[in-house]
Amino acid sequence: MKRNIIIAALVVAASLAAACGNNRQNRTAETSEAAAREYVMEVDDLLASAEEMAGSEVVFEGVCTHACKHGATKIFLMGSDDTQIIRVEAAELGSFDTKCVNSVVRVTGTLREQRVDEAYLQQWEARLAANADKQHGTGEAGCDTEKKARRETAATPAERIADFRAKIAERQAACGKAYLSFYYVDAAAYEIL
Repeated sequence: MKRNIIIAALVVAASLAAACGNNRQNRTAETSEAAAREYVMEVDDLLASAEEMAGSEVVFEGVCTHACKHGATKIFLMGSDDTQIIRVEAAELGSFDTKCVNSVVRVTGTLREQRVDEAYLQQWEARLAANADKQHGTGEAGCDTEKKARRETAATPAERIADFRAKIAERQAACGKAYLSFYYVDAAAYEIL
């Protein structure tokens, strides 16, 4: 009889231990899922994996270096240095608070790809010829911050177009893609940290 009680106690203890182990595994899995949902990327990592992530929702943060002076409908976030910059569009938010500038900002939104190809350049030239090209920024060269985000060095629209054509030719020769990809984010939410 004593032996049966000991065996029953061991069975109960083993069952409890297994149940506790399963709860621990469930809690670990839940914690891992929550961490994955809350994973915040840095600008550098976002840009490095942009081609694979285009069209996906992303959460990332960086230092806001500039807000568009025309209603703060765009901000630019910088990563580790000024070669790691991404444009963020206010989209459905309407505009950003100008207090973002010089602050760390966390953005949730959809990563988008803008392709610049020969057709895009021809349309740009046609707008220039018709004097209908909408200017952003100061002067005919466009916004310096946006140019920096695209790693542009040319000053005038004609020089920018020629530079894009040269870069498209290089890319086509290197990997068969007759376009340049520029990535930006349509923001759904943001937070100044």
